[in-house]
Amino acid sequence: MIRRISTKWVLAVLAAVVVPFLGFAWYVDLKLADRISHDLVQDYLVRYAADLADRIDDELAERRLDVELLASDPIVYFSVGESRDVYVPLLEPSLDRIVRRSPGFDLLLVVDAEGRFVGASSALRDGGVRVPVDSARLRATNYAALDWFDIAAAGEPWLVDHHVSPLLHARELEAGTLDRSLPSNYCIGIAEPIRGSDDPTRILGVVYGVLNWNVVQVDLLDNYREGQTFEGIGSEVYSSSYSWLWKSDAKTIIGHLRTELYGQKVDEEPINLPDLVLAAGLADSGMYPEYEFLGQRKQAAFKHCRSRDEGGLGWVVGLGIDNVDIYAVVNELSDLLIRATMVVLGIAVVWTVLIARRTTRPIRALQRHTQRVAGGDLDARIPVESRDELGQLAEAFNQMTAELSENRQRLVQAEKETAWSEMARQVAHEIKNPLTPISLSVNLLRRARDEESPEFEPILERTLGLIDRQVENLRQIAQNFYAFAGERALEPVDSDLRGLVDEVLELNAAWAEELGVTIRVEGEGIEARLDPTEFRRVLINLVSNALQSMQSGGELHVSVLGDATSVRVEVRDTGVGVDEEVRKHLFEPYFTTRSHGTGLGLAICKRVIDEMGGQIRLEPVPVADGGGTRAVLVLPRAPGSQPRGPRARS
Repeated sequence: MIRRISTKWVLAVLAAVVVPFLGFAWYVDLKLADRISHDLVQDYLVRYAADLADRIDDELAERRLDVELLASDPIVYFSVGESRDVYVPLLEPSLDRIVRRSPGFDLLLVVDAEGRFVGASSALRDGGVRVPVDSARLRATNYAALDWFDIAAAGEPWLVDHHVSPLLHARELEAGTLDRSLPSNYCIGIAEPIRGSDDPTRILGVVYGVLNWNVVQVDLLDNYREGQTFEGIGSEVYSSSYSWLWKSDAKTIIGHLRTELYGQKVDEEPINLPDLVLAAGLADSGMYPEYEFLGQRKQAAFKHCRSRDEGGLGWVVGLGIDNVDIYAVVNELSDLLIRATMVVLGIAVVWTVLIARRTTRPIRALQRHTQRVAGGDLDARIPVESRDELGQLAEAFNQMTAELSENRQRLVQAEKETAWSEMARQVAHEIKNPLTPISLSVNLLRRARDEESPEFEPILERTLGLIDRQVENLRQIAQNFYAFAGERALEPVDSDLRGLVDEVLELNAAWAEELGVTIRVEGEGIEARLDPTEFRRVLINLVSNALQSMQSGGELHVSVLGDATSVRVEVRDTGVGVDEEVRKHLFEPYFTTRSHGTGLGLAICKRVIDEMGGQIRLEPVPVADGGGTRAVLVLPRAPGSQPRGPRARS
């Protein structure tokens, strides 16, 4: 199938389309993907991680400024001063107004310099709903025992890192019912000292704001991806990108899409990514090593927020993307190339097949007509349907077959003449051999008569005997030529093969005994479909050749074997054997290695066996097995014949 020209054309078109596609696909998958990963993606991650860190820092600074401005508010200032009785009733409504303007605060609290409760906002936010504050618990709290109060009372503003506020969730903490995966249950504390107007070093009290963690988790981390696009191929949005937040220790999770990870250590189980912790601890910003999380390979960048000395909390912002999402554009382009290539390939294959069939139709016609010519039909002609190269080829073929037809007629005539000439030459040569001794003997007899020789009578007897023998020789020569010419039609019948073998061996028994040759025959009584007369001639020829090769004695082994469809006769001698070069020509007419004979014996054997539908061959016998030659005859078995049982004779 692959040898056809049409198939080769289709394969060539496939190669012409597929090979460039594979090369381009390799470029897209390796080169373009590598460029996206190392250049565009890393730039995207580092840049937006830094931008998110700035936003968090700015948000925290803005909320600190809110608390700082509240600490300088006259109502707050006078509420912790000597006129507190007048201003404290005004404090709670004022704090409530500020909370409404800044909905991120759950609580605003004012305490005096001794840590006593002065006032607080009246409601807190819980999932967007305002709920009452436990004022009694706030009033009963000893704020002087709290760290943030000590620091702020010493004149230093202070930020309380991500935590669950006991001021708002005391009951849940005591009962152990707090949902620690809920971002709204966490907060940031902002403590700002209230300074005296005449002496800034004199601290009159502290303002403390409880900032709900949703300001960071929801407003900054969760919603950060909205509007963020990848300015690369197609400006695709990274759907898998998300951000997270670690504490200043660069390993404790305080912000994540999976809020159940709050408080988990990155370098410990179940996360176990110590390389990320190490990378974040060695630089202010950069790329994490590529890692796997939740079954996805990822790439991510980090950026440290401002430290406490700079007014921040030293958090570490992370921004990551799944590798699948990174290569989504490349995969989409590859899919587009595949679909486009399949369409183009389909069109190309269909078109190529049509052209190939149209082009190869004359070639197939040429093939069919060539087979006709090979079968002997030299009258085959191809219709010429075009004037292109294929049409010229058809014309050349027609001209060739016409010339072949003429040449065959001349060749047949020449072969006939040559055959008759060779036959006449061979017949003349074979007849001349016995005529020569006849002529000499007749001349000798005539001279003895003319001279009235007393030996005339003995000479006459010898001459007559010689003439009889030579006439018999001439008759045998005539029979051989007649048999080779095939003038007698075969008359196949079901014959006992073993019986024919025994008969021929019996005829040659005396000759074998004279030569000192032992005859051994074995095999089954099998019937074969053959002409007994002609097959007997074949056996006589083979046995004679075997005996003539054993002038110094030996063994003649004849075996008769058979199976369901054929019979096999082997005639093996231990004579001088026949070399390879001579064996190639043994079945050719007139070929002989002897000084006498027509050279037609084996040629006649082959023709007879072929006409009987059998096979004949001569094989050398290895020296290790005794040497000599084996003649093998294979003939079709007579239908329905059964073996008569093995027989052997020596």
